[in-house]
Amino acid sequence: MSIIQVEHLTKDFGHDRGVFDVSFTVEKGEVYGFLGPNGAGKTTTIRHIMGFSRPQVGRTLVNGMNSWESYHEIQKTLGYLPGEIALPDSLTGTQFIKMMAELRKMTDMTYTEDLIKKFELEPSGELKRMSLGMKRKLAIVTAFMHDPAVLVLDEPTSGLDPVMQNIFIEFIKTEKKRGKTILLSSHIFSEVDATCDKISIIKDGRIVSSFVADDLRHSKIKTFKIEFTSKNEFEKFQKNHSNLEKTRVPYELASVKEQRNQANVHIDDANINEFIELISGYNLKFFSEIKFSLEDYFMSFYDKERKVNTL
Repeated sequence: MSIIQVEHLTKDFGHDRGVFDVSFTVEKGEVYGFLGPNGAGKTTTIRHIMGFSRPQVGRTLVNGMNSWESYHEIQKTLGYLPGEIALPDSLTGTQFIKMMAELRKMTDMTYTEDLIKKFELEPSGELKRMSLGMKRKLAIVTAFMHDPAVLVLDEPTSGLDPVMQNIFIEFIKTEKKRGKTILLSSHIFSEVDATCDKISIIKDGRIVSSFVADDLRHSKIKTFKIEFTSKNEFEKFQKNHSNLEKTRVPYELASVKEQRNQANVHIDDANINEFIELISGYNLKFFSEIKFSLEDYFMSFYDKERKVNTL
């Protein structure tokens, strides 16, 4: 069942800024990663999902309700963590939490107190004097305090120290086990890779790739680095590769570093044994696998000179 639906969303701000024909769905109980650098269109998309902005083309829905038309109804079961936090300076953190609880008509604050302890929040101070990290903790607590079934998180760990980032990641994993549906927008590879079931990459306002995270983690295409013991062995490999290209090559030559007598190759799992038999005819200094990461895949869309295996 699709909980969040983005259908052909377009909002053109001019000068190639905005989002253009963006479509994806977040199913019940999954964590969906929305990955891209600052300015790529993540926050614009989220603002439409939240009902803060009206699309020029397309639509967004939460629980089957149009975000723009049913904004107030959607908010009842949705938790939102904005990328940029704006809090009323005249309040303390405790007063702000109380205000949010009253707006949500909450009477039992047990879960809220648990969140305050988990994230080591000190809410008694004035908001205008709080550090960025403490404000982020406060925003996390107020986003989750009413135990919403759907969560939209925009750069959730921005401003948190590494220890607290790890605590947040483990918390998201727990929320996922509880059946929450989560859209997590980020430019931090580690938190997306650690938590997400599916991922979309956005560049210049357009989705350039959408995939199941495990398909990337367990790709059948492997990358290996080979270093030969001598220049002669390296040149023999290059010569034989040129001859093999005329028939059948059980690998793809990705790159070479002639000064180091090195080569990187892509190999399908089905051809590993054939490749090992072929390479055993050379004197090697080492032969090792290069683990392919989410960052590698992401950067293949931004670094024109980088050649990586695709899904």
